[in-house]
Amino acid sequence: MKIIVVSLAAAVLAGAAVARAGEEKTMDARTEYAVLGGGCFWCMDAVFEHVPGVKSITCGYAGGHARNPSYQEVCTGTTGHAEVVRIEFDPAVVTYSQLLDVFWDAHDPTTLDRQGGDEGTQYRSVILFANEAQRAAAEKSKAAAQARISDPIVTEIVPLKEFYPAEEYHQHYFAKNPTAGYCRIVIKPKVSKLQKAGVIGK
Repeated sequence: MKIIVVSLAAAVLAGAAVARAGEEKTMDARTEYAVLGGGCFWCMDAVFEHVPGVKSITCGYAGGHARNPSYQEVCTGTTGHAEVVRIEFDPAVVTYSQLLDVFWDAHDPTTLDRQGGDEGTQYRSVILFANEAQRAAAEKSKAAAQARISDPIVTEIVPLKEFYPAEEYHQHYFAKNPTAGYCRIVIKPKVSKLQKAGVIGK
């Protein structure tokens, strides 16, 4: 009987250890999402790829009224969508607010419907929040950014209703096409500048 009791106790302890390991694994695998638009999604994708704690990035379309729009449709400006990136991140490594800090430096939030040579509503600066906590963080971050930027920030802060992944050839475009003209002239200098400033990692 004594042996059985010891065995049962060992089994209970072993079960508790497995449960704790399961909980720790779940905590380690915790994931949140941020959806941000700051001009061409190729640029934003390339920038956030260098932020520790970012697990994955998906280029796509959000903030419009048409369902499942194509790139060609979004480019007409008639669907209302913006080019955005959906960032999957580990909040234990990088917070939503820290991602927003990178966002302000990764584009010009003071130009309406334009980033550099890219013009149109699809290139607007926008933060699409998933919940009240993200909305509050976005408003606070925008106010802090405005305090150090002289021109008025035109970034929209709106609720996320739908996100549509872009076509496959848009995903990780810079990584796949580093020698393409737009990548060499626009994206690479932007990424290098942010790296030198310590905004993102190498």
